[in-house]
Amino acid sequence: MNQANKTIVGMVHLSALPGSPRHQMSLEKIEAAALKDAEALVENGIRQLMVENFGDVPFWKDAVPPTVIASMTRIASRIRDYFSRIPLGINVLRNDGMAALAVAHAVEAQFIRVNVLCGARVTDQGIIQGIAAKLLRSRRELGAESIQVWADVNVKHSGPLTDQTVEEQVADTVHRGLADALIASGTGTGQPTDLAEVQRFRRTSGETPIFVGSGVTLDNIQQLLEIADGVIVGTALKHRADPLRPIDPAAVRRLIASLS
Repeated sequence: MNQANKTIVGMVHLSALPGSPRHQMSLEKIEAAALKDAEALVENGIRQLMVENFGDVPFWKDAVPPTVIASMTRIASRIRDYFSRIPLGINVLRNDGMAALAVAHAVEAQFIRVNVLCGARVTDQGIIQGIAAKLLRSRRELGAESIQVWADVNVKHSGPLTDQTVEEQVADTVHRGLADALIASGTGTGQPTDLAEVQRFRRTSGETPIFVGSGVTLDNIQQLLEIADGVIVGTALKHRADPLRPIDPAAVRRLIASLS
């Protein structure tokens, strides 16, 4: 099956930004590295990008400092300037959807990722609660309804507080959280997403698009895209499949070639 028309989102993982514990590089060097990764993705066949403050561990539970927002806006703006025709997404970890929306609005990005839009999850940052009511109203106030909200369900690096089924969570996220797209993921960064869970998403989501948000590899991407509308790929496209390393152009080419 030709899956070249499916959506493949390539991750631009930012190094630790100013103010975070592991910050070492100047903002200029962080920006240059992000642009190099974006270029390696786009020139080798990726047609959507997402920028994320991956290096900022340990992550803030909700609102990040203004320095993070300023740094991400600067870098995302440069990526937008260089790749103006490529749809761009923003994810501000751990769950600052308001900051992601602000950055996306400023740089004219097309979507944001929100780890906990509805319900609540137990994470290494503590209990994170859904932000749908505040986020969707802020989007309306900004007149930014064109910016899509892609929402995780059963997000990685977290556990449930209730015994809700996946189907119930999906239904709430679509109908009560008003998500524009859903993201299924494994237990952690780079960990495989259960195919059976993606099928459960599909049965409940109706016309809402579904993306797989972790553990996508050359070996499983075709199976996943038989069900999902797209995938978000980071680790598998890095040198030695290490999320802290730069993008490997050869890995990108292999992934894209496998879909034709």
